Amino acid sequence: MNGAYGVSETEKPLRVVIVDDEAPARSRMRDLLAECAGEIALEIAGEAASGREALELLSREPADLVLLDIRMPEMDGIEAARHLQNLEQPPAVVFATAYDDYAIRAFELHAIDYLLKPIRLARLREALARARAAPLRTDALREIARAPRAHLSAQERGRIHLIPIADVIYLKADLKYVTVRTAAREHLIEESLTRLEQEFGSRFLRVHRNCLVARVAVRGFERAEIAGEARWEVLLEGVDERIAVSRRQQHVMREFLRG
Repeated sequence: MNGAYGVSETEKPLRVVIVDDEAPARSRMRDLLAECAGEIALEIAGEAASGREALELLSREPADLVLLDIRMPEMDGIEAARHLQNLEQPPAVVFATAYDDYAIRAFELHAIDYLLKPIRLARLREALARARAAPLRTDALREIARAPRAHLSAQERGRIHLIPIADVIYLKADLKYVTVRTAAREHLIEESLTRLEQEFGSRFLRVHRNCLVARVAVRGFERAEIAGEARWEVLLEGVDERIAVSRRQQHVMREFLRG
């Protein structure tokens, strides 16, 4: 249940969302937040039991801070935090983690705030006090992620729309945006095609300087003549559109066919 603590007429309360897949952990966090009320005005804006639930909640209910568990099924806290950066006003994020040398070293290296489970009251007060001081950087999240994301995300009408990587047929760069094509539709995301290739390289083939195609979607290659000029094109499952293979990338086509 949502609740406000320590709110005065002159101080705007910090709106906090609790995200943890374990109900006892969420309950413990609520109790700790209530104990912080004497020093920091805050309000519990909501709770979520998964990364996906958190994204849906925060698309509807703006918050100042998310207390975000890292290890959750389906979508971990690191990936959820990366998608949250697509909101017009992303909240501050403080991660909660059980003891993990790798995570702690990574967080400290990139100045990312974290709470070590079991969470101590004094440490939570400290995290709340500096919650808005250092915005989370997407490059830092990318560095500490241990695995590629399971989803891409696009902001659509003020909400975060998740696109399963398994559904992506191709990624095509156009200026500062990338078109994400699935069998159902197109989405626009504001990411770098080069960085997407680094993250998901084993899943995609670069057939052109501005296009990656999903390996599993490739039906074959066909020679075509456009305006009197011959070129190779990729035939893809799920879409009628054909993607040109640049001369520079024709070796990829040969390697794919040999494999």
